[in-house]
Amino acid sequence: MTQIINKAIVMSTRPVGMPKLADFSLQSHNIDSYNLTDGQVLIKNHYLSLDPYMRGRMSLKKSYAEPLQEGEIITGEAVGEIIASKSDKYPIGTFVCSMSGWQTHFVSHQKSSALYPVFNDQIALSAYLGIIGMPGRTAYLGFKHKAKPQPGETIVVSAASGAVGSVVGQLAKQQGLRVIGVAGSAQKCQYVKQQLGFDECLSYQADDFEQALTTTCANGIDIYWEGVGGRTLNAVAPLLNEGARVPICGFISNYNDTNVAAETPFQVLAKLKPTPEHGFFLVSDWLDEYPTATMALAQGVIDGSLKFKESTAHGIANAPQAFIGMLSGKNFGKQIVKLV
Repeated sequence: MTQIINKAIVMSTRPVGMPKLADFSLQSHNIDSYNLTDGQVLIKNHYLSLDPYMRGRMSLKKSYAEPLQEGEIITGEAVGEIIASKSDKYPIGTFVCSMSGWQTHFVSHQKSSALYPVFNDQIALSAYLGIIGMPGRTAYLGFKHKAKPQPGETIVVSAASGAVGSVVGQLAKQQGLRVIGVAGSAQKCQYVKQQLGFDECLSYQADDFEQALTTTCANGIDIYWEGVGGRTLNAVAPLLNEGARVPICGFISNYNDTNVAAETPFQVLAKLKPTPEHGFFLVSDWLDEYPTATMALAQGVIDGSLKFKESTAHGIANAPQAFIGMLSGKNFGKQIVKLV
């Protein structure tokens, strides 16, 4: 093995509003496997992860991470197989997760904190990017530390059929909460209730959404899992009980908004009296708990107590279209790209 052709998606133009296909380009370059240095590995990616946070990295707005530069490979997680190695820790044939970004091949080093092995072959490779990857850990650790759940409380979960919300709701049911999901279609709501076991699920696109939420949450809302902003947040806000908690892991409806006057969740919640406990969090706040969270999620997948769904695009050239679709709610479950 010598020359490998790596295909990668780069941000060719910084998006304004909803990203367009013209904002991305597919580029190729050669990787020489003989040029690996001690400790390096060459990975052939099998799946790429597409996540809403990536849209924020494409913006110049102040954020928790540096923005992508034009011409840079789109950031993100991937899972794949090591096909060349100068590492005693990761021999050829090892399956690993990495932060390779949107590309078919990737050179990493055994000391990279973002490189770790797939640990259970009973679990589908793609699940390492979803329910037992970053989205699953976000749900598990954010729910534990920020939602502070108590049995009998009512939680409303936005994006309930998505990679994070679906896990939050299932964990909440297991801990004795009343769980109300919000999703973007009747089909998604049916899945959330019948397959994931939520007590109720409402479509935010329904004309009577606000009234339906008020009726469903007649005794108020104790926890709101915020991942979308917009209409869902505005409907939830007046129903929050005293002492409510609002973990914020994103607000996808604002990501493509060019209206500088558009209110963020922080602005909406700050107006409430009393103001609920709320705040944005990063799953990396609890790095030391990653192993515990990951193993708990993996056990749930193996024993069937945690279910998940995926939307799969095929081929790296289709990653931009799948990403745009995800931002507009066309995905059903965790959005991934299958490369192999």
